[in-house]
Amino acid sequence: MQITKLFLALTASTLLFTGCAGQKAPATSAVAQAETAMNEIKFTAEKFAPAELATTEASLAKLKADLAKEDYKGVIAGVPQFNKDIAALKEIVVAKQTQEVAAAQQWEALNAEVPKMVEAIQARVDSLSKSPLPKEVSKETLEAAKASLATLKTSWAEATAAYSAGNALEATDKARLVQTKGKELETQLAMTPA
Repeated sequence: MQITKLFLALTASTLLFTGCAGQKAPATSAVAQAETAMNEIKFTAEKFAPAELATTEASLAKLKADLAKEDYKGVIAGVPQFNKDIAALKEIVVAKQTQEVAAAQQWEALNAEVPKMVEAIQARVDSLSKSPLPKEVSKETLEAAKASLATLKTSWAEATAAYSAGNALEATDKARLVQTKGKELETQLAMTPA
């Protein structure tokens, strides 16, 4: 990818020093190299940076339009902006891919912990529903906990679905929320942490 950027920069420099008549081939080459650079990242960028991808595609479209109008100077003038856009796009994609990998690792830990927590809370709610309540837990607290538990289960199902759909970031965010709310419920239900 660095080589493509270097070629685009060299092409732009070459175009600046040649006359208009001789600019068609270098301008055509610059657009071809820009398309190659775009094709290298487009698929990944669609997932991780769609807004930035749109900006970069607009820069490429301008280069193509200028080439089609035989505005070779316009192509030359547009290459630095395209280089800037594609570089920013690549940086954002790499950053988001890194976040996705970290989220996938966090998901593994949360996926091991949270379902056990939800099961323990369910067991506590079931137990409290069948026996006299301890002084730490009021009837209102128990009823609120039942409603919160239902919400936790729904949120966990959403987190699992997000992970299954390939969105580890969303899944991890939802799972952390379930974990936090679960810990609050454990406290409300006077559960001793495992």
